[in-house]
Amino acid sequence: MKSNTFTTLDGSGMRIAIVAARFNQELTDAMTTDCVNALRACNLDDVNIVTVRVPGSFELPVAAAVLAAQHEFDAIICLGVLIKGDTKHDQYIADACANGITRVSIDNMLPVLFGVLTTENREQAETRALGEQKKGWEAGMSAVETVLAMRNIEK
Repeated sequence: MKSNTFTTLDGSGMRIAIVAARFNQELTDAMTTDCVNALRACNLDDVNIVTVRVPGSFELPVAAAVLAAQHEFDAIICLGVLIKGDTKHDQYIADACANGITRVSIDNMLPVLFGVLTTENREQAETRALGEQKKGWEAGMSAVETVLAMRNIEK
């Protein structure tokens, strides 16, 4: 499976929040670390990277909404891991999460990134969170790129 590649991005002076679910914590911790490392690679200072933890992916949109209402961030990155189980519970959570994150983004005209893995099994989740794909890194880089794109649109 392909992943995004990024050129050098300069996020100097940006302030970005990360909201990460604790559920599937080994995976979300790795994604959060990769995300922070991506932001640092884009020249963000640690003081401009704020991390908030919530219980699960269902809680990501409300935390993002609270952060967006502060008008202190250039972007918010939501990170979580949903793994299919024996019921449709993962689908309900994924739909609610995606719709909520989209709503926060559009209502606030703010990049709110969907860094939530929706996988069929643990192996897929590990490949995306711990393996070569590094979806946390990708979410961080995508946030900076989106902020830069929006600034170009506003000119």
